[in-house]
Amino acid sequence: MSNAAAESRPYHHGDLSRALVDAARKILESEGPAALSLRAVAREAGVSPAAPYHHFKDKNELLEAVAHEGWEALDEALAKARVSTDDKRARMSNIGVAYVCFARDNPALYRVMYDRSRDKDALPEKAKEDGAYCQVRETINEIGGGHVSDIDLELATIAAWCAGHGLAEMIGFKHFAGLKAQLGGEEAFLRAVFEHLGMFAKVIDRA
Repeated sequence: MSNAAAESRPYHHGDLSRALVDAARKILESEGPAALSLRAVAREAGVSPAAPYHHFKDKNELLEAVAHEGWEALDEALAKARVSTDDKRARMSNIGVAYVCFARDNPALYRVMYDRSRDKDALPEKAKEDGAYCQVRETINEIGGGHVSDIDLELATIAAWCAGHGLAEMIGFKHFAGLKAQLGGEEAFLRAVFEHLGMFAKVIDRA
């Protein structure tokens, strides 16, 4: 498609910004970060090379938008896992499995989310206050009956988050293949690992 044709073509996406972010995610997952550019995103979205600049001043701003969408998607995945059972203890395992599966199924997006957070030395405020991190904290608080001290609650949340992140980084290790087979597959293996962590015992005992 020529630039002139792209410029004159009406944006039928409804939301060009979202279409560009979706295009960026597709490029990241299929070709990797090195292939990502505003020009490549425009080509993938079927718009002119100039169109992305109406929404993002550069590649960094686009990556911020991609990361933001990633955190929202992770929050949705954890929220769904959290309400899938009435068993408070099982909720933590469900959340852990959902976290690792999200990272496994969206590896490039997951990496961008953490790369952007690492640049700021912090998780996004939304993730901490009413997003994915908050889902973990609130679930631990439910297990403790709402009587956990603030510092214990925060430390337990950090422990749970780091456990999920660590397992997400290691899930592809061939060393685990035998256990996965014995337990009935990857998700069964993940659930077993989270159930064996015992990281919430201290919080529950203090409640």
